[in-house]
Amino acid sequence: MTAADDVALDDDPTDALSAAPPAGARRNGPARGRLKFCYGPMDCGKSTLALQIDHNHARQGRRGLVLVRHDRSGAPQITSRIGIVRRATEVGTGTDIRDLVREQWARGQHVDYVIVDEAQFLSPAQVDQLAELADEAGIDVYCFGIATDFRSRLFPGAARLFEIADELQPVQVEVLCWCGLPGRFNARVRDDVILREGDTVVVADTEHSVVESSASARSDAETVTVRYQVLCRRHFRSGDLGPAAAQHGQLRLS
Repeated sequence: MTAADDVALDDDPTDALSAAPPAGARRNGPARGRLKFCYGPMDCGKSTLALQIDHNHARQGRRGLVLVRHDRSGAPQITSRIGIVRRATEVGTGTDIRDLVREQWARGQHVDYVIVDEAQFLSPAQVDQLAELADEAGIDVYCFGIATDFRSRLFPGAARLFEIADELQPVQVEVLCWCGLPGRFNARVRDDVILREGDTVVVADTEHSVVESSASARSDAETVTVRYQVLCRRHFRSGDLGPAAAQHGQLRLS
């Protein structure tokens, strides 16, 4: 390639890449945080991972802010299915997450990182607030949540995270459908029938006999029992929940 070719490339009006500083210059620039989204189906260990990251950062002397939106326990806390619980600050519909950080600053407390569990329930505006904290305040933000709702459509908060997060990481703990294939879809089940319509936000669990807590108002008489079941795409589409009776014991090779 000749010098003339170099000039021609530099002048290309269709080139989407701008000039970038060398690595040394980047290190001398202002601190910038990361916005990371760890996602997966129910039961894959997202909350456990969130608590582990908080534990590791705290042990290394960093100060964090732990947030949650609609934990399945109904309390302002992060609950892991393996029994670990951590108190957290509940993010409401109208909460400005930047204000939560400013409150910490007003108390003289530095914030190095923010952890948000059930981040799929955030509004797109709240996700943008997290991005601002990463970019302008140099705070590392770790979000954990489900990507799609019971209809297999992206939650608004998850969709915005997919659009603007610096890092997207599927949680590596594999959850299997009853057929043995990887499960990706969170089916909402009532009376052993998959529901295809209803409120987008219904906080329940994958266990049986869990009471529905819906975003819409209901009287006690209207409260029903629902659960969730993780399925592969084929059985999510067909509505097949598998054998009614659990199979106990290990299959024999003979």
